[in-house]
Amino acid sequence: MDGLRAFGANYTEFTRRFATWLGLHSTDAAALVEILYAEDQGTPLSPARLSERVSLSSGATAILLKRLEQAGHIVRTRESTDRRVVTLRSSPGIRPRAIAFFGPYSERMTEAMAAYSPQEIQHFEKFLGTLRTTMDALLAHEYEGGGPTPPTR
Repeated sequence: MDGLRAFGANYTEFTRRFATWLGLHSTDAAALVEILYAEDQGTPLSPARLSERVSLSSGATAILLKRLEQAGHIVRTRESTDRRVVTLRSSPGIRPRAIAFFGPYSERMTEAMAAYSPQEIQHFEKFLGTLRTTMDALLAHEYEGGGPTPPTR
């Protein structure tokens, strides 16, 4: 668990440096990373889904998206047959910059993972999936109101 915590902290620092590199607030950069990642996975985000991913209210997310759009980093599209549904896409100009920044990270992670067999990676992915499911359940139930009931004095 300590290794996962440390990796998470390093990833957060990596995103903070991406923000600095782009001249953005760290929350804006984290949102931009989520938008880019979702596109790469073939599942672009809606503003509501982004709001969940970055733990912001819908109002705060709307303000964040306006900043990213005005900076030329994202575009909002209407790709669904339901024209009310907004899809968030990265702008053409941000992708080369993201590749330039995250390229060395991607190369090093690919090298590090090459030391493990596909079966080992599959077991690790299953382990991480179990941890995530456990955390999701905790957040949805025991920590739904912000945390467990504090002990009485």
